[in-house]
Amino acid sequence: MSILTSEYKDWLNELKLRIRSEQAKLSIVVNSALIGFYWELGKMISEKEFVWGSKLIQQIEKDLRADFPELKGFSISNLKYCRRFYTFYKSSIGQQAVDQLQDNKYSITENHPTLQIPWGHNILIFSKAEDQNEAFFYIKETIENGWSRDVLALQIKSKLYSRQGKAVTNFKNTLPNPLSDLAQQTLKDPYVFDFLTFSKPFQEKDIERQLITHITKFLLELGKGFAFVGQQYHLEVGETDYYLDLLFYHTKLKCYVVIELKNTKFIPEYAGKLNFYLSAVDTLVKQDDDKPTIGILLCRDKNNFETEFALRDINKPMGVSEFELTEILPDNLKSNLPSIEEIEEELKKLE
Repeated sequence: MSILTSEYKDWLNELKLRIRSEQAKLSIVVNSALIGFYWELGKMISEKEFVWGSKLIQQIEKDLRADFPELKGFSISNLKYCRRFYTFYKSSIGQQAVDQLQDNKYSITENHPTLQIPWGHNILIFSKAEDQNEAFFYIKETIENGWSRDVLALQIKSKLYSRQGKAVTNFKNTLPNPLSDLAQQTLKDPYVFDFLTFSKPFQEKDIERQLITHITKFLLELGKGFAFVGQQYHLEVGETDYYLDLLFYHTKLKCYVVIELKNTKFIPEYAGKLNFYLSAVDTLVKQDDDKPTIGILLCRDKNNFETEFALRDINKPMGVSEFELTEILPDNLKSNLPSIEEIEEELKKLE
C-alpha cells in the first residue's frame, strides 16, 4: 500500500506545523525542548507505522529534509532512535509525558529525568540498557556525576549497574541508617581495573603503584566522593610501624576509607587485620566530627558465604569485593608464540 495518501499528507502537514512552531527552540537546541520533541515525534511515528508500514520513516526523512534542510535530527537513523526512545519508556512515563507535552509545553521535572541529559546520552542509555530500571540508574548517575558521553559509555561497558552496591559488607550491623545504606551503595563488586596491565608474576605493591599512576581512572572507578590521602600510609601503634595500602577520605560519607589490596582469594585473616587498621585510623587520624572509618578489602576472588561469615562479628564497618584487571603474557612466553605473519603464512598454505 502506498504511503502517499491524502491521509498521510494531512498528517505530514500537521507534523510540519509542529516543527515550525518549535523551530526557534530547536535551532538553539534547548535540551528539554529537543528531548520533548523527539519523544512526541517517536510517538507519532510509532503509532502511524501500524497504518503505513515500515517504509514510513524513509518517507518522513525525505519529506522533512525537503522542507527543513537546515535542521538536523531528521536522518533515518535519528528518526529510528526517536521511535525507539518512545517505545522503550512508554510503559513507565508514557501518560506523564503525554500530559507534560500537551500544547508543546516542554519542561524539566523530577518525574522526567530523560529531559535532563543530552540526546546523545539518552541514545546510549536506551540502546544499551536491558530494562527501564537500568536506564534510570544510568540517567541518575549521569545527572549526579556530570558524566560526559565517553564516561557514560565506559560505565555502561563495565556494567556498573550490575556491580554497584553488590559488595559483601557488615554495614547494617556496624553503621546507623541511613549511613549504612549510603555506604553500601558506594561499594561495587567487582571493581574493574581494565586500565592496568600486568605480566605475571606481580604483587600487591605493583597494583598499588599502577593505581596511583592512573589515579584519575582509579578515582572514576571508585566513584564520586573519594579523595586520595596517601599510599602506604604510615601509622605507629605501640612503637610498631604499620602501612596502609591506600587511604582515602569520602566527602559524602564524611569518613576515612582504608583500601587493602590482596592479589589472592579472600581468607578470614584479612578481615581481622583490616579491623585492626580501622581501629588505628579511628584513634590516630579520625577527627571528632568524622564518621567511623570504613574498610574495603579488594581480593582477586572470594566465596560470598565464607566472607559473610568472616565479617559477622567484626565490629568495624568493612566490605569485601573482587577486582579485575588485564593480564598479559610474560615476554618469555610471548617469544614462543607464533607471530601474526607466521599465522597468515600457515593459512595461505592451507588455502
